[in-house]
Amino acid sequence: MAWAVPLHSKQQVDLAGGIIIDPEATPLQEEEAFQIVNNWRACHYFPLNTFQVGLRRKAQAITRKAIVAQRIKRLSSIKEKLDRFKSKDLTLSEMQDIGGCRAIVTSVKQVRGLVKAYEESWQKHELVDHDDYIKKPKSSGYRSYHLIYRYFSDKNKTYNGLKIEVQLRSHLQHIWATAVETVGTFTHQALKSGAGQRDWRRFFALMSADFAIREHTAPVPKTPTDKAALKDELRHYCDILDVENRLRMYRVLPDLIEDASKDFRYRLIVLDVNKPNMESRGFLSNQSEEALKEYLDIEIRIADKKGMYAVLVMVDKLELLKKAYPNYFLDVEEFVTKVSEAIS
Repeated sequence: MAWAVPLHSKQQVDLAGGIIIDPEATPLQEEEAFQIVNNWRACHYFPLNTFQVGLRRKAQAITRKAIVAQRIKRLSSIKEKLDRFKSKDLTLSEMQDIGGCRAIVTSVKQVRGLVKAYEESWQKHELVDHDDYIKKPKSSGYRSYHLIYRYFSDKNKTYNGLKIEVQLRSHLQHIWATAVETVGTFTHQALKSGAGQRDWRRFFALMSADFAIREHTAPVPKTPTDKAALKDELRHYCDILDVENRLRMYRVLPDLIEDASKDFRYRLIVLDVNKPNMESRGFLSNQSEEALKEYLDIEIRIADKKGMYAVLVMVDKLELLKKAYPNYFLDVEEFVTKVSEAIS
């Protein structure tokens, strides 16, 4: 496989990052900037693959049921994050989650076991930062454990310095996060970033609080710690938002049997939540450049079309794609069951 290599300096990358969020940028400037940004994204595939292999080995040593997947950050997500943090001078070259891999295990105990495995393992990569959102949940209700590494190799120095994010989640934490993304997708709200309608944000904070109680972990800030009070408030928001019925409407699984029989390494998914409809195209291992080019072309084409989203993912099997990225399949059935349990 031919891996992409950096073609531009960090200064050029940062300049391109500024252009793609500049409303006064010309079409020509945007086109040139998109090419630079796409190359920068593509360069993360090599170190990301290295970290994914290590994460898979560690996770499966703890449980054979572990689900591991990796992804390159979407162009729209990069733009949104650069714009959201421009007051804090976030630059594209220093963005820590362009390349990310994730392990979903059964319990918080297994998450802690994974963290310990990383702490006790020797590696050349530099641990830049770590965030324990299980011990200290975000006010939105987000709970997970993040490790940020700076890639290093004394044999292949091409990718040295690139940052990769490793996310470790329990099963409950994962279905909560993907439900947030699903609702955000359908309602055109940036719920994942802590924005959007207050009622939805409160509902998800309360559901995370319910999950925290089930997992015997730290409470979500500013949510009831009394089970009865939590249930009453959850019922209130489930009622005014019609949560269970609305979530069931989002359960749409297009037929991918046609592609399922082919041994694809990459899968490009285009989702139109207005219909709803989803298109999927697979690419073989030697078609990485073609996949990245088409990914960029589609993202540019749908940039101004509300309710349309694209993602390029790498997973071993189609069924793992559905498990690791259920929000792109609009599959929130298990989360709906948990909501019913919480308010029953």
